[in-house]
Amino acid sequence: QGDTKNDTWLFVLTVLLSSTLIYNSKGTIDQQAMDQLHYVMKLTEHVKLKAAPKESEDELEDSEKFVLFFPTFIWAVRDFTLRLEVDEKEISEDEYLENALKLKAGSSPETQRYNHPRECIRQYFPDRKCFVFDPPASRKDLAHLEELQNSKINPEFQQQVEKFCSHVWEKSPPKTIPGGHIITGNLLGKLAATYVEAIQSGAVPCLESAVLALAELENTVAVREAVTLYQDLMERRVKLPTETVQELLELHSQCERETLELFMARAFEDGICSFHAELVRQVEAVKVKFCVDNEQASRAKCEAALRDLSQGMERRICDGVYSVSGGYQLFKGDQQALVEKYREMPGKGVKADAVLQEFLQSRKTLAKSILNTDLSLTEKDKELKSEQDQYERAEQEREVQRQKEAEDKQKLQDQLRRCEE
Repeated sequence: QGDTKNDTWLFVLTVLLSSTLIYNSKGTIDQQAMDQLHYVMKLTEHVKLKAAPKESEDELEDSEKFVLFFPTFIWAVRDFTLRLEVDEKEISEDEYLENALKLKAGSSPETQRYNHPRECIRQYFPDRKCFVFDPPASRKDLAHLEELQNSKINPEFQQQVEKFCSHVWEKSPPKTIPGGHIITGNLLGKLAATYVEAIQSGAVPCLESAVLALAELENTVAVREAVTLYQDLMERRVKLPTETVQELLELHSQCERETLELFMARAFEDGICSFHAELVRQVEAVKVKFCVDNEQASRAKCEAALRDLSQGMERRICDGVYSVSGGYQLFKGDQQALVEKYREMPGKGVKADAVLQEFLQSRKTLAKSILNTDLSLTEKDKELKSEQDQYERAEQEREVQRQKEAEDKQKLQDQLRRCEE
């Protein structure tokens, strides 16, 4: 709707959302042109700096605070017919603007009316520039200007337009808010929506509230992107299982440092502490999961290695190789050889010793059984050997007795033979 109220709000939104405000007028910068720029005098009535009143006199003056949010200002003067000079001295376009913004001395109503728009422009747009443009064509050609060939366009005007466009493209900064944060894309849309919602509700747009809303949105995204980066970096750099916990922690520290750099570059300072704490919490949770995964990967690899190494012993157990006298020592020797081969294997990870101890502990019952069998068989062997020794001694004694009897018999026969003779 084309009414003064809506026009004022459109001007306010233009100022709040743009990085460079281009105001164009026609002819010269005179009091009439200033009066047409009356919206600038209503800016502070339609924009609020803080949600709460200023707490101390030490804070920046309102005009200085507004400047942090307001754009650079370009005054483009079309169909400019004057000569750029003052007191017959040539001046620049910028000097022409500054001369037009000079204040009058005095306090009369007329002087105040003259000074007020100029004071507002000087206060709220300290970074300002002026461009003047000659008429683009002769008066008779202006009626069909859009149909004119370039050759018919005033060369001076074309040069002025080229100079103006070059400045806008090369010098106009992106939209920023206090803290130096660039507002583009989604954030600019969010900022516009925040201002429009305030206007539609009948309130005055609050710059502090808008910044805080943007900060919450951007810092939430910054936390999410930083955590995603940390996850990606860890997945690329960490090869599970790591040999030591320290190796994993060093990689964590590297990834965490890069993650925090991304967060600090992206985040708004407003309310950053709570988001930083949330980032640290989420990164810590991901780190803990990597530690758990690291232990699980190490355990799985170690258990698989011990299964492979113990297959030979398992077959010998099934074949009863150790169920003999002396079998326990044979079992201990094979198990020690298994342990030595296991310790020589690389890449077992942080659970190498723990899994080995669990493996050895699990075989203690088996080892005790083999030992008992060994002792039992050894005792029986001793008994058999004792019986065998006793039998052999008895046989020896009987053999000695038989030999003695045979000798005695031979002696008797020899005596009888002699008697017969």
